[in-house]
Amino acid sequence: MILALLAFLGGTLTIISPCTLPVLPFVFGKTDRPFARSTLPLLVGMALTFSGVATLAAVGGGWAVRLNSVGRVLALALLALFGVALLSKGVAEWLARPAVALGNRLSQSGRGGGAADAMQSVLLGVATGLLWAPCAGPILGLILTGAAIHGPNAGTTLLLLAYALGAALSIAVVTLAGRGVYAALRRSLVIGEALRRGLGVLVLAAVLVIGLGWDTGILTRLSVGSTTRLEQALVTTFPTNSTAATPSAAATPSAAATSPRGSAPAMMMMSASAHSGASAAPGATPAAPALPIEGQLPPLTGAIAWINSPPLTPEALRGKVVLIDFWTYSCINCLRTLPYLEAWYQRYHDHGLVIIGVHSPEFAFEKEPANVRRAVRNLGIDYPVAIDSNLAIWQAFDNDYWPADYFADSMGRIRGHAFGEGGYSASEQLLRQLLALAGYQDLPPPVSSDIQGAGIEAAPDQADIESPETYIGYRRASNFASTPAIVPDKPADYHAPSMLQLQLNQWGLSGHWNVGGQAAVLQSVPGAIVFEFHARDLHLVLGPAADGQPIRFRVLLDGRAPGQDHGTDTDSQGYGVVHEQRLYQLIRQSGEVGSHTFSIEFLAPEVHAYSFTFG
Repeated sequence: MILALLAFLGGTLTIISPCTLPVLPFVFGKTDRPFARSTLPLLVGMALTFSGVATLAAVGGGWAVRLNSVGRVLALALLALFGVALLSKGVAEWLARPAVALGNRLSQSGRGGGAADAMQSVLLGVATGLLWAPCAGPILGLILTGAAIHGPNAGTTLLLLAYALGAALSIAVVTLAGRGVYAALRRSLVIGEALRRGLGVLVLAAVLVIGLGWDTGILTRLSVGSTTRLEQALVTTFPTNSTAATPSAAATPSAAATSPRGSAPAMMMMSASAHSGASAAPGATPAAPALPIEGQLPPLTGAIAWINSPPLTPEALRGKVVLIDFWTYSCINCLRTLPYLEAWYQRYHDHGLVIIGVHSPEFAFEKEPANVRRAVRNLGIDYPVAIDSNLAIWQAFDNDYWPADYFADSMGRIRGHAFGEGGYSASEQLLRQLLALAGYQDLPPPVSSDIQGAGIEAAPDQADIESPETYIGYRRASNFASTPAIVPDKPADYHAPSMLQLQLNQWGLSGHWNVGGQAAVLQSVPGAIVFEFHARDLHLVLGPAADGQPIRFRVLLDGRAPGQDHGTDTDSQGYGVVHEQRLYQLIRQSGEVGSHTFSIEFLAPEVHAYSFTFG
């Protein structure tokens, strides 16, 4: 219910988004007709069509996007004809003949001639819904991320419908407010005719803007008011755990952890929830706790392989306290929790604790057992890891986040959970509580407060992060600033804006790229990616050519070598090499954190670029 309300409120904010401007001429073109059978049916048709197409696009992959591109062409043709009708009375009368005939028949049958006008408006609304591409903010990113993770369902469509109805309401309010002005102008025949033709020009101009992709490109960059901060404030005020916590902070199998990794789109970060129940002083045996029972530990079947252990079952784990950690190796939020998991494993393994890392992938390359084994080895993980490439264990837990931790007692009952980063002391205290309840005595002192992650595993600068996880694949891409707009699954030449033109959290491609659902692949050199960000650390998930050939690159910060602000995967001159599919830390600022323009140029083709994350 909360997420539906957020979706509706997020939709209402689209009226101040530049990506809504191109559809307004179609709406205002009907202001000379009664609202109930002109503007209202148009907006209903627009909302229903957008929610249906967006659902298909979120869960159906590239085929749905290509299908919608055909619909867009037909819709553009229809609305161009509508614009011409506003310019020419002869064309308008010709187009109206079928509707008039239908209206006469309906009138004769007692249903009223207004039905024909309403049906015409609904048809125009369907066309507008195919064209409308709202700028993706945190709320829409959450919805689309959840759709991509959970697949087609009524909940996804209802959330998208709530978003579209919110947008329709805000457009309706603006339209009603403008009807008085329109009516006053129509009192003069000459002015009214000029106004009608002016609307026709605006409609044709809107068709041109949408056809050239400017509605989500140039208009976004020219915008002086972004809805992102407003949407983020709504999400913060009304938290929900239905989608990613970063679609990489605690996200879903295709986003971050803090909910479907990040969001969403776009994706956003939400902190882990606090554990309920009594806590005890460090080193003490807690008194009878009032911990909740959240369910039984589900079966751990479905993993395609295990690392560091034979397959484990809830039955075999009876008598042990079990921590289930959902993670994926390209998730920065997951990587930053590893020092704590490793420390707990080393501290309490001989005192009854079993930690199981359930590796549930987001990107296709994370499904490969060889890649997961290499990551586990390179990261120095010693505890058992279940390779959950088919998301069987993920679904058994009904999980929605990376990272996500579930705490089970010695009888296999889940007694607490934590989503996202942070709250490590509370998590460790819960582990100690469960170990004491299981009869394990003389526990060593707590360790969480002494842990300091190094390199890519170091804790983020949470007080100074203003950039969200950002996906490059078209399924969840947002804030794309290059021209043309993204062309799904086809090579295209992209032109990125200059550093001075980029606004905060906008990014772009430069060169000849093929943008797929999950990643963009450079087709030829030169090729680069730019991003205007505000955070201490910048990471980018990258992969080499299909044949594994390493690809060299160079990064710049505000047009200069990063110097002491380089990351663990770059040197002071900004050079680095993509030699495997994983997350690369490219920038770690050593001084005061601010907004900067990042750019990365690849010195060979076929690099795969997936997503940006920050810390």
